[in-house]
Amino acid sequence: MSAPGHRVGYVLKVYPRFSETFVVSEILAREAQGEQLEIFSLRHSTDPRFHPEPARVQAPVTHVGRPERAAEGWAVLARAAEVVPGFAGRLAALLPELARTEASEVHQGVALATAVVEHGITHLHAHFASLAARVAEIASRLTGVPFTVTTHAKDIFHESVDPDRLRSTLARARTVVAISEHNRRHLAGRFPEHAATLRLVRNGLELERFPYRDPHPPGERLHVAAVGRLVPKKGFDRLLHAAARLRAEGRSLRLSIAGGGELAEPLRALAARLGLEDAVELLGPRTQAEVAALLRTADVFAAPCVVGPDGNADGLPTVLLEAMAMGVPVVATDVTGIPEAVREGPPRTGLLVPAGDVAALARALARAADPGFDRVGTARAARALVEREHDGARQAAALRALLPPAPPARPADPAPAPEGALR
Repeated sequence: MSAPGHRVGYVLKVYPRFSETFVVSEILAREAQGEQLEIFSLRHSTDPRFHPEPARVQAPVTHVGRPERAAEGWAVLARAAEVVPGFAGRLAALLPELARTEASEVHQGVALATAVVEHGITHLHAHFASLAARVAEIASRLTGVPFTVTTHAKDIFHESVDPDRLRSTLARARTVVAISEHNRRHLAGRFPEHAATLRLVRNGLELERFPYRDPHPPGERLHVAAVGRLVPKKGFDRLLHAAARLRAEGRSLRLSIAGGGELAEPLRALAARLGLEDAVELLGPRTQAEVAALLRTADVFAAPCVVGPDGNADGLPTVLLEAMAMGVPVVATDVTGIPEAVREGPPRTGLLVPAGDVAALARALARAADPGFDRVGTARAARALVEREHDGARQAAALRALLPPAPPARPADPAPAPEGALR
């Protein structure tokens, strides 16, 4: 079922982005249900690799430029004055606030407002309550087209988050989406005056791309897989220490970590200091298809997430849900929304340990390999949870339900009269 009369503009800081597979999955699910979408990217991607899924997206992509010279900025304003109804008055009303906003954000907001009118966008949806939401908010206030925003993690937990600016976004968004109940409660607690605009819509998967199979008993050498950007909040240093504990206890294991990032060399050095060179492989970035192939060979998937020193934390790693969907037993930490997916039961959907507790992490990995652990029952319960709470089609329908009534269709411009006809 489509959203009649709506054309939704997705506002993203970068598109496509290798690490944000959840955005592409969401767009594909909404398009599959007949929605008309367009993507507005505020930055060009610098990722060296891409997943194949963006090639399936039908929505056109517009890159919203950033003026580098004053003359270019004036041209953006002049174009908006020609295109956006009531632009001058609305801009004048916003000037006291815009004076405190970074100039590039203002110009991109104005350029987006122009595109909204020119492209017939009836609703804006931003991912992350940071740059994308701020630019969408400016465009919304200049055009009267409403906007919504999905919040995630860094945009609400990081120490750099300006609470007053975030409060402004929450106040002006028609709806604010939280991807977990933990995040919804966090925002409601910090900004109780805006609790009524908060809605829970979890990240969804294209389930058909992650077929389930019962897990096999682990081999003599336990294969642990982990996937994610190599940044502090992923907790991969704790995972290495847990692997060293298991090695010291006489367990043979292989640890495969897929992902790229700033901690690649420090993690490689840590593995060497711990004597794990023959047990740890840092695979670098991998496509979703390559990650799925890795998961099919793994005995257990580990998500050892922690709260970083900057306050940043994972909302709920998409790859954790993918592992659960495929039938890979999971071990994860109790950070933000993870306990909503990895539950001790009943029924048990995985093994949950305190964040940062290396000893508990090592024990959980060993338990997942124990012959007495119900790997099949746990994996089946995990798959059932993902189907129930993270089906991309259901989540797309939930997002569509948040749209306001569509505006009436504008009458088509009259065809030009033939030469010589009466006017």
